Parts: sequence; structure tokens; C-alpha cells
Amino acid sequence: MTGSSTRCCRRSSFIAALAALWVAVTWPSMARAEGIEVRKAAVTIADDAYVLEADFVVALTPTLEDALNKGVSLYFLLEFELIRPRWFWFNDKIADLQQQYRLSYNALTRQYRIGVGRLYQNFARLSDALEFMSRVRRREEVETGALRKDAAYTAALRLRLDTSQLPRPFQLSALGSREWSVSSDWHRWTVAP
Repeated sequence: MTGSSTRCCRRSSFIAALAALWVAVTWPSMARAEGIEVRKAAVTIADDAYVLEADFVVALTPTLEDALNKGVSLYFLLEFELIRPRWFWFNDKIADLQQQYRLSYNALTRQYRIGVGRLYQNFARLSDALEFMSRVRRREEVETGALRKDAAYTAALRLRLDTSQLPRPFQLSALGSREWSVSSDWHRWTVAP
């Protein structure tokens, strides 16, 4: 009798260990299904200007999608920095860009709307609006002589939900909540002209 119970306990502990391993492997991929992730980012430099190209994967949490469909506008902030590191002094910030996206839903027309500055574009589906927001293509002028051919620069980029732009009751809900804190990590890379 003790031999069969030992075999049963070993089998159940093996199954429990296998289940724990499955959760450990699949949980991070399930957690990444919501939020913002930088897919690729690049900067090309030519004639005292730089062109920023970036692609993100943007997936809203169910709470954010529900709030959006009930008329709450969501503001996303794109942040970009181009820095020349210096060993003898503070780093030299060549460019500091912030661009705001306003995502809203109009229940009357059943369309999603993205606003960037004074430009607006409507979309029939949320996935189309998020795809539009996730592709960044910007050309920025910089001061003449600020970019040197012999220097290496560090670029940093992120996209995040700006919770300070939410209505006050939602700002209180957003404090410490994973459902409301949607952001990519800072993506850093080296740029050499």
C-alpha cells in the first residue's frame, strides 16, 4: 500500500512542477499582450536634420478600451531624446521631442479619432487607429553644426499613456493601477552619422 501511495505522490508532484513550469513560461507572454512595446526605432541624420522612424505595438487594456468606448479621451505621449555623451562634462542634449496623440471615440458616428496637434484622422476600427498611432515618421531640423560626423549619439524613445490628461476621477483610479499605466520602456540605441 505504501508503494502505490508513494508513486501517486511522485506523479502529482511531477504534474504540479510541470504546471508551474508552464505558468512560468507562458505568463510573461500573456502579460505582454496589453501595453506598449517598441518594435523598431531608427534615426537617420543628414544636412543638420534627423529623421525619426519608429514602430510600436500598442494594445489597450480592457479597462482603457471600455473607458474609451464610453467617451473618455486617452492621451498618449511620444518622448524622444538625442544626446551626445561627454566624459568630461554633462551630456549634450541635441534634441528633445514630445508629441501628444489624442485618441477618442464618437458614439454618434461610431468612429475612432486620432488627433496630433491640429491634424485629425477618423478610423472605423480601433485597431486601425492604434496602428496609425504606432507608426512614427518625423523629420526635425536641428541647429546648424549641432550634429557632428565624428561623434556618436545616444537616442532614447518611449510612448506612454499620459494619465495627467485623464479626467480627475480617472486620475485617482490610475494611481498604482496596472490597468491604467500603459507605457513602453525607454528604448535606447546608438546613432552614428
